[in-house]
Amino acid sequence: MKFNVFILFFLTTSFLFSQKTDEKIFSKKLNEERSFSIITPTSYANDPEKKYPLLVLLDGEYLTDPFNGILKYGNYWDDLPEMIIISINQNYGKTRFRDSEYGEDGLPAKSGAKFFEFIGFELLPFVQSKYRTLPFRIIAGHDTTGGFLNFYLYKDDPIFNAFISLSPEIAPMMENRITDRLAKIQKPVFYYLATSTADLKEIQENTKKIDDVLKETKNPNLSYRYDVFKNSSHYSLVAEAIPSALYFIFNGYQPISKLEFNDKILKLESGYTQYLIDKYENIEKKIGLKIQPRYTDFKAIEAAILKNKAYSELEILASYADKQYPKTMLGAYQRGLYFEKIGQFKRAAKEYQKGFTQSEVGDLTKDYILKRAEALQGKKDKEIEEPKPVDEPNPKTE
Repeated sequence: MKFNVFILFFLTTSFLFSQKTDEKIFSKKLNEERSFSIITPTSYANDPEKKYPLLVLLDGEYLTDPFNGILKYGNYWDDLPEMIIISINQNYGKTRFRDSEYGEDGLPAKSGAKFFEFIGFELLPFVQSKYRTLPFRIIAGHDTTGGFLNFYLYKDDPIFNAFISLSPEIAPMMENRITDRLAKIQKPVFYYLATSTADLKEIQENTKKIDDVLKETKNPNLSYRYDVFKNSSHYSLVAEAIPSALYFIFNGYQPISKLEFNDKILKLESGYTQYLIDKYENIEKKIGLKIQPRYTDFKAIEAAILKNKAYSELEILASYADKQYPKTMLGAYQRGLYFEKIGQFKRAAKEYQKGFTQSEVGDLTKDYILKRAEALQGKKDKEIEEPKPVDEPNPKTE
C-alpha cells in the first residue's frame, strides 16, 4: 500500500505542473522575517477570474509535495478542486517547536502565541490581498504542528473551515477543549484526525479519547472522520492519511460515480433533477465554489429517469440544462426525449430540429440529433387521454 502511494505521487507530479512562488514578509508579531511558499494550481494563470480555496500547510518543507501531488491527481480526474497552497517553512533549528509553544494551561504561549497571531493577522491577509482566494480554508499539520492547529478551534468563529490533524501531539487539556468546541461549533467544520497502530502510544491514547467523544457528537455543523492505519509508523501514516483527509473533506465534489448512481439515485422514487441541483448547490455552499454541473452528471440523471420510466422529469431536467448549458442542444435534446417517450413524436422531432441549430456538447452532435428527428418521420402521435372529470364533493349537511 505505502509503495503504491509513493509511486502514485511521483507519477502524478510528472505530468502536472503548478507554479511555486517563494515569499517573505516581516512579521511584527514575531519581530522577524518569515519565509513561505505559495503554490498556485495549473489553471491560475489562464483563468484570471477564478478564485480558489486555501490550504495552509504547517511543516511545509515535507508536507507540501505529498499534499500537492494528491491534489493534482484528484483534480486530473475531477475528484478534488484546485487549491492555493500556503507552505510555511518551519523545519530549521527549533522553529517548529517555538512556533507551537504552549503554557502549563495548555494555551499558546510566548512564541507560540505570536505565531498563532502571525497566521491569522499577517499571513492570511497578505495572501488574500495578493492572490485570488475563496473564504474556504484548510489547515494541516503533523505531530507537533498537528496538535498546534487545534488552537484555532478554541475561537468562537474559527478562521479555518477544515482541520487535518495528523498524529498530533496534544497539549494539556486539549482533548477536552477540542471535543467541547466541536460539540458546540456554530459554523460548518470538517475535522480529520489520524493515527496508526504503530504510532506513539501517547498519541494513540489521546486521539482515541477525542474519538470516543466526537463519534457520539450530534452537532449537524460537524463533519468528522478518524482513521487508525494498520502497521504504519508515526511518519509513514502521513502518506495514507493525506488522500483520506482530502477525499473526506471534498466528499460530494466528485462526478456521479457508479456507486452513487446505483445506491442513491436509482433508488429515488422522484426528484432526480432536484438531486442534481442539490449536489451542486451543496458544493457552492460547502466551499464557496460555483461550478457548472458536469455534462456526465446530466447524462447520469437522464439514465436514471429512463430506467425508472419517470419521463415527466425529463422536462424538468431540460429546463435545468437550458440554464446551465445555454446555446447548446442539451435542453432541446432532453425535451425531445421527453416527448418521444410519451408518444408525441411531432413535438419530439421539432425539439430535435431545434437542437440541430444549437451548439454541440459532450457526445451530442448535430448528426446524432438530426438522425433522431428523422427516425420519427411518419410516426403517428399517441392519443393523450383526457383526465376524467372529478366529481365535486357534496356539500356537508348539518
